[in-house]
Amino acid sequence: MAAGVTHENLTSRALRIELGRRLAKLRLARNVTQRALAEDAGIGLRTLRRIEAGQPSGLDSLLRVAIALGLGEDLLSAVPPREVRPIERVDSGGTERQRARPRKGAPPDDPWSWADESE
Repeated sequence: MAAGVTHENLTSRALRIELGRRLAKLRLARNVTQRALAEDAGIGLRTLRRIEAGQPSGLDSLLRVAIALGLGEDLLSAVPPREVRPIERVDSGGTERQRARPRKGAPPDDPWSWADESE
């Protein structure tokens, strides 16, 4: 990670800035202009400039830039597929988990509010 960006202080803003910086450096290392990359990605030049500056942008635009730079597989490797082990399939009756169940002792999903209290 870049200087100053650690797991302890990683925020969406810090991540966005670091991603923008890295994408810009990669584009420059490949000697590609912003205009050419924006065209290849199918996004506007202003959108690419916002991404490289670490400003908020849409996920689709970011993905288009990554794909245009040949990083699509790298992005997928950041979140590897979850393979169901055969023993898990037997334990679950042959089906895969479709939703998460709250942990025992965890607070309920619906927090208490004043409107819930009866008089």
